[in-house]
Amino acid sequence: MFVWVFHRISGLILILLIGFKMYSGFGVAGALGEEVVPYWTTLHSNLGADLVVIFLFIYHSLYGLRTCLIDLGIKKEKELFWGLSAIGLAAYIFVCFMWLFD
Repeated sequence: MFVWVFHRISGLILILLIGFKMYSGFGVAGALGEEVVPYWTTLHSNLGADLVVIFLFIYHSLYGLRTCLIDLGIKKEKELFWGLSAIGLAAYIFVCFMWLFD
């Protein structure tokens, strides 16, 4: 049950964070005024927000894939959850490693 609720909450948080990243991108580009570009650059390049967006994107997409597979008739819900969770964790570690040590 918690996984289902977190899937819904992660979708809402993704909408907010990606909207924020888009809006702050306009600030970095100078569309919100040249005098506030340093402020928006600091907000837009926030590593913590980027890592949260990546985590939520991977989690939300893999859990959505799990839901689709269950809807198609695969009955092994626990195995799908743990298998896709392992894949998601490996993908998150890989992406973070590539992002941080690029």
